[in-house]
Amino acid sequence: MTGETANVIEVRGVSKSYGGVQANTDISIDVPDGMITGLIGPNGSGKTTLFNSIVGYHPIDSGSIRFQGKEISKLRVPDIARLGMLRTFQQTRIYSKMNCMDNMQISVSHRDTSPFAIFALRDRGEIVEEAERLLEFVGLYEKRFLISGDLSFGQQKLLEFAMALMNRPKVLLLDEPTAGINPTLINGLIDRLKRANEELGVTLFVIEHNMRVIMNLAGKISCLAHGELLATGTPDELQNDPRVVDAYLGAH
Repeated sequence: MTGETANVIEVRGVSKSYGGVQANTDISIDVPDGMITGLIGPNGSGKTTLFNSIVGYHPIDSGSIRFQGKEISKLRVPDIARLGMLRTFQQTRIYSKMNCMDNMQISVSHRDTSPFAIFALRDRGEIVEEAERLLEFVGLYEKRFLISGDLSFGQQKLLEFAMALMNRPKVLLLDEPTAGINPTLINGLIDRLKRANEELGVTLFVIEHNMRVIMNLAGKISCLAHGELLATGTPDELQNDPRVVDAYLGAH
């Protein structure tokens, strides 16, 4: 295979407003297939709004969003999930009164006839085996029968990450994966994100405020400011871009 890496997500001229507040204005971003791409910017710069638009949580006002060449801007969350794109959230969405294994299984068992039909063809033993393998992957195997609400916040984020991986996504959008995590656990999380990308073949698109994390994680980063795209480039290019330093990095 020759040439440049194909883009799995292509955002073109996307704008979105909420009752007079312009959250995104004419944003164009590419997410290359098989890579880890970062999205940074000050609070209120429109990062989460853009994520929500990409995965179908709300319609965009104008522009185009394509996933693997298919226009998806008119699709909603379940339809986009069927195509293989999922997201996680700043605040975890787990079943806090269930143990980790139950969380892993319920994340796919109720989807047999919708987003992830592959699991309709697999027996329960295979699903249990996959759940155990992924809990081992994120470092939670020894805690697999603990009630998930009793895990630390960082461990809950790892569980949510594993739950998303149960669905074998092509692309996973992560909204501040290290927020609220004990600094001593962050390196382990970075390692697992890289391994998911390299070993499991999951393309990652990551919002992250921790500059040390994103500069060591992503091969390409875009910076938003005031709802507009300020710059896109490699970590080195963004760290040396006066506009990015002035708008964001200088405060970190």
